[in-house]
Amino acid sequence: MGKRIIILNGSPRKSGNTSALTAAFAKGAREVGNHVTEFQLSRMKINGCIGCWHGGKDMEHPCAQRDDMDQIYPVYKEAEVVVLASPLYYWFISGFLKNAFDRLFAIAECDANYRNPKKQSVLIMAAEGAGFEESEHWYDHLERHIGWKSLGKVLCGYVTQPGDIEGKPELVQAYELGKSIQ
Repeated sequence: MGKRIIILNGSPRKSGNTSALTAAFAKGAREVGNHVTEFQLSRMKINGCIGCWHGGKDMEHPCAQRDDMDQIYPVYKEAEVVVLASPLYYWFISGFLKNAFDRLFAIAECDANYRNPKKQSVLIMAAEGAGFEESEHWYDHLERHIGWKSLGKVLCGYVTQPGDIEGKPELVQAYELGKSIQ
Protein backbone atom coordinates (compact mmCIF):
# COMPACT_ATOMS: atom_id res chain seq x y z
CA MET A 1 0.00 0.00 0.00
CA GLY A 2 1.34 3.41 -0.96
CA LYS A 3 1.42 6.64 0.94
CA ARG A 4 -1.32 9.23 1.14
CA ILE A 5 -0.14 12.46 -0.49
CA ILE A 6 -1.86 15.84 -0.45
CA ILE A 7 -0.88 18.53 -2.94
CA LEU A 8 -1.73 22.10 -1.97
CA ASN A 9 -1.44 23.89 -5.31
CA GLY A 10 -1.26 27.65 -4.84
CA SER A 11 -1.22 28.53 -8.53
CA PRO A 12 -4.08 30.61 -9.95
CA ARG A 13 -3.59 28.88 -13.32
CA LYS A 14 -5.18 25.46 -13.60
CA SER A 15 -3.02 24.75 -16.66
CA GLY A 16 0.06 26.76 -15.71
CA ASN A 17 3.66 25.77 -15.15
CA THR A 18 3.23 24.96 -11.45
CA SER A 19 0.29 22.71 -12.32
CA ALA A 20 2.39 20.96 -14.97
CA LEU A 21 4.96 20.20 -12.28
CA THR A 22 2.33 18.87 -9.86
CA ALA A 23 0.83 16.74 -12.64
CA ALA A 24 4.24 15.19 -13.38
CA PHE A 25 4.84 14.61 -9.65
CA ALA A 26 1.39 13.05 -9.16
CA LYS A 27 1.83 10.79 -12.19
CA GLY A 28 5.08 9.40 -10.80
CA ALA A 29 3.62 9.03 -7.30
CA ARG A 30 0.53 7.19 -8.56
CA GLU A 31 2.58 4.85 -10.74
CA VAL A 32 4.22 3.39 -7.63
CA GLY A 33 0.92 2.97 -5.77
CA ASN A 34 0.52 6.20 -3.82
CA HIS A 35 -2.85 7.88 -3.34
CA VAL A 36 -2.67 11.54 -4.40
CA THR A 37 -5.24 14.25 -3.72
CA GLU A 38 -4.64 17.71 -5.16
CA PHE A 39 -6.40 20.89 -4.13
CA GLN A 40 -6.38 23.82 -6.55
CA LEU A 41 -6.47 26.49 -3.85
CA SER A 42 -7.30 29.39 -6.17
CA ARG A 43 -10.61 27.70 -6.98
CA MET A 44 -11.55 27.42 -3.32
CA LYS A 45 -12.94 29.85 -0.74
CA ILE A 46 -10.23 29.97 1.92
CA ASN A 47 -10.09 32.89 4.33
CA GLY A 48 -6.87 34.03 5.92
CA CYS A 49 -6.11 33.04 9.50
CA ILE A 50 -7.54 35.59 11.93
CA GLY A 51 -5.36 34.53 14.88
CA CYS A 52 -8.37 33.88 17.08
CA TRP A 53 -6.92 30.89 18.96
CA HIS A 54 -10.37 29.27 18.87
CA GLY A 55 -9.39 26.29 16.71
CA GLY A 56 -8.69 22.77 17.88
CA LYS A 57 -11.87 22.24 19.80
CA ASP A 58 -13.57 20.02 17.21
CA MET A 59 -11.50 17.53 15.21
CA GLU A 60 -14.21 17.44 12.54
CA HIS A 61 -13.92 21.21 12.05
CA PRO A 62 -10.57 22.20 13.57
CA CYS A 63 -10.80 25.90 12.66
CA ALA A 64 -13.40 28.31 14.02
CA GLN A 65 -13.94 29.60 10.47
CA ARG A 66 -16.15 27.61 8.10
CA ASP A 67 -14.97 27.64 4.51
CA ASP A 68 -13.35 25.27 2.02
CA MET A 69 -10.56 24.38 4.43
CA ASP A 70 -13.12 21.91 5.77
CA GLN A 71 -12.47 19.89 2.59
CA ILE A 72 -8.71 20.01 3.13
CA TYR A 73 -8.49 19.19 6.84
CA PRO A 74 -9.54 15.51 6.69
CA VAL A 75 -7.22 14.80 3.75
CA TYR A 76 -4.36 16.66 5.43
CA LYS A 77 -4.84 14.78 8.70
CA GLU A 78 -4.56 11.43 6.88
CA ALA A 79 -1.72 12.45 4.56
CA GLU A 80 1.80 11.28 5.18
CA VAL A 81 3.27 13.62 2.56
CA VAL A 82 2.36 17.27 1.98
CA VAL A 83 3.34 18.87 -1.33
CA LEU A 84 3.50 22.66 -1.20
CA ALA A 85 3.22 23.93 -4.78
CA SER A 86 3.29 27.55 -5.86
CA PRO A 87 4.47 30.00 -8.44
CA LEU A 88 7.00 32.46 -7.08
CA TYR A 89 5.24 35.73 -6.23
CA TYR A 90 7.41 38.56 -4.96
CA TRP A 91 10.11 36.08 -3.90
CA PHE A 92 7.71 33.92 -1.88
CA ILE A 93 4.83 31.47 -2.19
CA SER A 94 1.48 32.71 -3.47
CA GLY A 95 -1.17 34.12 -1.15
CA PHE A 96 -3.42 31.16 -1.98
CA LEU A 97 -0.89 28.73 -0.53
CA LYS A 98 0.07 30.99 2.37
CA ASN A 99 -3.58 31.33 3.48
CA ALA A 100 -4.13 27.57 3.40
CA PHE A 101 -0.82 26.82 5.11
CA ASP A 102 -1.50 29.30 7.92
CA ARG A 103 -4.90 27.73 8.49
CA LEU A 104 -3.30 24.30 9.05
CA PHE A 105 -2.38 25.62 12.49
CA ALA A 106 -5.91 24.71 13.59
CA ILE A 107 -4.80 21.07 13.45
CA ALA A 108 -1.89 21.86 15.80
CA GLU A 109 -4.38 23.51 18.14
CA CYS A 110 -6.07 20.11 18.48
CA ASP A 111 -2.97 18.96 20.41
CA ALA A 112 -2.70 20.15 24.02
CA ASN A 113 0.91 21.19 23.36
CA TYR A 114 0.22 22.81 19.97
CA ARG A 115 2.23 20.20 18.11
CA ASN A 116 1.87 19.91 14.37
CA PRO A 117 1.43 16.42 12.98
CA LYS A 118 4.70 14.98 11.69
CA LYS A 119 4.69 14.92 7.90
CA GLN A 120 7.06 14.45 5.03
CA SER A 121 7.05 17.31 2.56
CA VAL A 122 7.94 18.44 -0.94
CA LEU A 123 8.31 21.94 -2.36
CA ILE A 124 7.38 22.54 -6.00
CA MET A 125 7.73 26.00 -7.54
CA ALA A 126 7.85 27.72 -10.91
CA ALA A 127 9.01 31.28 -11.60
CA GLU A 128 9.76 33.78 -14.31
CA GLY A 129 13.21 34.23 -12.78
CA ALA A 130 15.20 32.13 -10.35
CA GLY A 131 15.03 33.93 -6.99
CA PHE A 132 13.74 31.07 -4.85
CA GLU A 133 15.92 31.84 -1.80
CA GLU A 134 13.19 33.32 0.44
CA SER A 135 10.79 30.44 -0.23
CA GLU A 136 13.56 27.88 0.26
CA HIS A 137 14.57 29.53 3.55
CA TRP A 138 10.98 29.29 4.82
CA TYR A 139 10.57 25.71 3.58
CA ASP A 140 13.91 24.55 4.96
CA HIS A 141 12.89 25.73 8.42
CA LEU A 142 9.69 23.69 8.52
CA GLU A 143 11.65 20.68 9.78
CA ARG A 144 13.06 22.62 12.72
CA HIS A 145 9.88 24.54 13.53
CA ILE A 146 7.10 22.02 12.94
CA GLY A 147 8.90 18.72 12.53
CA TRP A 148 8.34 18.05 8.85
CA LYS A 149 10.96 16.06 6.91
CA SER A 150 11.74 17.27 3.39
CA LEU A 151 11.77 14.67 0.63
CA GLY A 152 12.98 17.19 -1.92
CA LYS A 153 12.33 20.28 -3.99
CA VAL A 154 11.66 20.98 -7.64
CA LEU A 155 12.31 24.62 -8.51
CA CYS A 156 11.84 25.60 -12.14
CA GLY A 157 12.95 29.07 -13.15
CA TYR A 158 12.58 31.09 -16.35
CA VAL A 159 9.04 29.97 -17.16
CA THR A 160 6.61 32.85 -17.54
CA GLN A 161 3.68 31.87 -19.73
CA PRO A 162 1.67 28.65 -19.45
CA GLY A 163 3.44 25.97 -21.46
CA ASP A 164 6.92 27.51 -21.10
CA ILE A 165 7.82 24.51 -18.95
CA GLU A 166 7.46 21.99 -21.79
CA GLY A 167 10.76 20.21 -22.37
CA LYS A 168 12.32 21.48 -19.13
CA PRO A 169 14.27 18.94 -17.06
CA GLU A 170 12.30 19.94 -13.95
CA LEU A 171 9.26 18.08 -15.30
CA VAL A 172 11.30 14.88 -15.27
CA GLN A 173 12.65 15.76 -11.80
CA ALA A 174 9.08 16.20 -10.51
CA TYR A 175 8.01 12.89 -12.02
CA GLU A 176 11.04 11.07 -10.56
CA LEU A 177 10.53 12.66 -7.14
CA GLY A 178 6.91 11.45 -7.17
CA LYS A 179 8.06 7.97 -8.16
CA SER A 180 10.62 7.89 -5.35
CA ILE A 181 7.94 8.12 -2.65
CA GLN A 182 7.06 4.64 -1.48
